[in-house]
Amino acid sequence: KAAKGESEVVEMGKDGEFDIDFKSPAAASPPAPAPAPAPAAAEPTKTEEKKKEEDDDTPGLGNGGTEPGKYVWTQTLAEVSVTVPLPDNTRGKDLSVTIARTSLKVGMKKDKGEWIINAPLTKPAIVDDSFWTVEDGNRLVINLQKSNQMEWWDSVCEGHKKINVKKISPENSSLGDLDGETRKTVEKMMFDQRQKAMGLPTSDEQTKLDAIEGFKKAHPEMDFSNAKMNM
Repeated sequence: KAAKGESEVVEMGKDGEFDIDFKSPAAASPPAPAPAPAPAAAEPTKTEEKKKEEDDDTPGLGNGGTEPGKYVWTQTLAEVSVTVPLPDNTRGKDLSVTIARTSLKVGMKKDKGEWIINAPLTKPAIVDDSFWTVEDGNRLVINLQKSNQMEWWDSVCEGHKKINVKKISPENSSLGDLDGETRKTVEKMMFDQRQKAMGLPTSDEQTKLDAIEGFKKAHPEMDFSNAKMNM
């Protein structure tokens, strides 16, 4: 009797007898190797993470940014403009808007107790010079007049997404709208920002360096090699 796993082969021999031969089946083909696991996604390096963070805080067009799902905003040194999307055919009487010196509230009257914006402002605003309007029945535009018109805002409200004000590049055309003294200050700020970005001294630091060099030239007999200069 054939053992399990063997097959019987019956042949008739020359002598008329049947020859029975037991043959093992052909060896099974070895199993195919398992596919190599897909390479794991490379973990982002610290440099890549830092670059992403830097890209995230870069000011958008108009030197402002976006608060996801709520509004977009732009700014000049004098004012901040906030645009809030609204349902079609919204009218001013459908809204509840409160502009205070240090806070901002925006909501639909029908949604009592729910606010699109309800937070302290990053910087104080001049209430009497600030206003809001509904444009095309589908967006609210709020103009906030800055109390301090010599600084940039990094966000509209506290707790909202911030931008890096060091990356702001004011449009040259907007400088013409400023008075002479303010324009000089803004241009100085812009120059200092560029210098810092290149690792060079600011205008004030350069003035100090020039004074030190002048003093050195006036006193060649003095040794300044070990002197420490504090800027």
